[in-house]
Amino acid sequence: MPLTCVSLLKGKPPQYRKAILDGLYQAMREVFDVPEDDRFMLIEEYDKSNFLYDENYLGIARDDDLVIIQITVNNTRGPDKKKALFARIAENLTKNPGIKPENIFVNLLEVPKENWSFGNGIAQYA
Repeated sequence: MPLTCVSLLKGKPPQYRKAILDGLYQAMREVFDVPEDDRFMLIEEYDKSNFLYDENYLGIARDDDLVIIQITVNNTRGPDKKKALFARIAENLTKNPGIKPENIFVNLLEVPKENWSFGNGIAQYA
């Protein structure tokens, strides 16, 4: 059960934002085996003054098309799966909506299964 939060600068059209979410969901389905009906995704848009990033951290050239993606997941996957997910996300978002790989920043936030409640005040995975 991933919870995906995407941050980017304001001004991208709805179809661009939808392509990001679709590409992320497809990557998670293919690499992390996320079920078809397990889609909880948010997009947050920021003014330039509230969206700060280093343009050359680790020698990676970024610009104002930077997309910062944080995916909260259960802590059940190893390094190889995570690397495969990062690669698939970059592949998908480069194809559509056309984001340069350098502008795709991904962070996985792993939590224990008992940290989720999908409603009704119940920890369904605990």
